Amino acid sequence: MLARQPAPAAPPSTPRRRRRPWWIPHFLGGVPDIEPRLLSLLGMVSLALFFEQYDISMLTAALKFIAEDLGMPESALGGYTSAIRIGSLPALLVIPFADRIGRRRLFLASVLGISVSTCATAFTQTPVQFVSCQIVTRIFLITGSAVAIVIVTEEFPAEHRGWGIGMVGALAACGNGFGAILFAVIDKLPFGWRALYAIGLVPLALLPMFRRRIRETGRFEAHHSRRLAAGDDDTRVGWWRPLFDLARTHPLRAGGLALVGGLASLGTISVFQFIGYFTLTVHHWQPWEFSAMLFFGGGIGIIGNVVSGRLGDRIGRRRIGLAFLGSFPLFAWIFYRGPGWSLPLAWVMIVFCATAGTVVVRALSTELFPTSHRGTSAGWMSVVDTLGGAAGLALVGWGTRAPGDLARMTSLMSLFVLAGGLFLLVLPETNRRELEEINPE
Repeated sequence: MLARQPAPAAPPSTPRRRRRPWWIPHFLGGVPDIEPRLLSLLGMVSLALFFEQYDISMLTAALKFIAEDLGMPESALGGYTSAIRIGSLPALLVIPFADRIGRRRLFLASVLGISVSTCATAFTQTPVQFVSCQIVTRIFLITGSAVAIVIVTEEFPAEHRGWGIGMVGALAACGNGFGAILFAVIDKLPFGWRALYAIGLVPLALLPMFRRRIRETGRFEAHHSRRLAAGDDDTRVGWWRPLFDLARTHPLRAGGLALVGGLASLGTISVFQFIGYFTLTVHHWQPWEFSAMLFFGGGIGIIGNVVSGRLGDRIGRRRIGLAFLGSFPLFAWIFYRGPGWSLPLAWVMIVFCATAGTVVVRALSTELFPTSHRGTSAGWMSVVDTLGGAAGLALVGWGTRAPGDLARMTSLMSLFVLAGGLFLLVLPETNRRELEEINPE
């Protein structure tokens, strides 16, 4: 009698493809096959930054109403908005704590600070009070945004790191769309523009969920363990060490990124800050018309985040960054100097190019540096972005003396974005390389 043959072994099961999360719109493209844990982390970080973008959009969209209510003359708008940005420089003294006490703790503290200070803005009565509250808000905004990019950079695999950073930018940018919807009915809201800032309390209500679902990054925990083993167990002292290490060990990379980020910010902020004011006063649009452009055009434009992230992962950060940053001045000129019918089309491309370039700069600001001061490097770039933006707004204010000067100055300032893109070529390429390979500890 023949012996019974054993049944053939079952082939190894193929991993089940991750389901697309409901909160990633289909127009942002496909989702790579990554761990559900990483998708959940991406969602939580993006939700927190959603309110960051909402707050920033309010200063752009509602500037006309804020200025009229608080008595800000047009000639002083550049100075006030510049003061808000340059006043947030103390963030550079806060962000290094991410390299000492952890990314998670500082990120959660930033969410709390953003919520409280945004709501406080709704109760200001003078330009000085408004600027002061917005300065505090910007300090927390810069800190939270910088740490969020570090979290995604350290947790996502090398082949999808650009996609993760780009998707965070795209999802967070939806906060601009939410702001546009509310701004469309600003005339009907109780207390007008103040109601828009009072919504800042929402992140405070979501803070318990953020605490449960955002965990410390594995790379920081490993670095922290090594630091403890070496006897450096006091996180309260030496918070300045990452700043010192950044300047001492990587001056050329830090300096090159500063030129890229600073010049790009100098041009983009000048263009974006006055879009609402320009359309409402020069072209005499109604708030709902501006909101429609902001919502629909911006919704298309934010795809630049994901496109840049995907292409950067495939063919390189530097070439993609230069292509998009170099195209920005053309569309800025069309918006401010072209015919009225071209505004929505130019707006789409302005957002597309700006967001695509930002993804590249954000990625390089974290990928080029080791874990011990990666948070500080992201903070350094945020401060450079602040300085560039403040300088740009100050230059616009200096050059605005008569009707029509605002459009001329913003168009000229956009050329700095091209200059920033050219400096990308002096930096190392990082796509598809593990962080430890790019720059070991």
